[in-house]
Amino acid sequence: MAEQDVEFVEFVVKSLVDHPDEVKTERTVDEMGVLISLHLNPEDMGQVIGRSGQTAKAIRTLLRVVGAKHKARVNLKIVEPEGGRRDRGMMATSAPTASEEAPDAMEDFKL
Repeated sequence: MAEQDVEFVEFVVKSLVDHPDEVKTERTVDEMGVLISLHLNPEDMGQVIGRSGQTAKAIRTLLRVVGAKHKARVNLKIVEPEGGRRDRGMMATSAPTASEEAPDAMEDFKL
């Protein structure tokens, strides 16, 4: 079982992404079950997650079936890589302040 769930995740994910050589998995077991952490190239995140998370949800569903066959609870965690969308998005765009949007409107509120 230890190798089947990881092999399944790697096979499916490597089939989806543009950088299959950068797909890495970590398997941890605790009292809650098995957790497979998936590490990807930042450019491949969208392909694995899919529109509205549907691809990731489908992978997780199939992974639970693999786990159920061996009477184990298996979960998948997609690790957001450094330099991913959140990091770039926060740096690239910042909301304009009220004074930048309408400088004349701020004059009305001066005391």
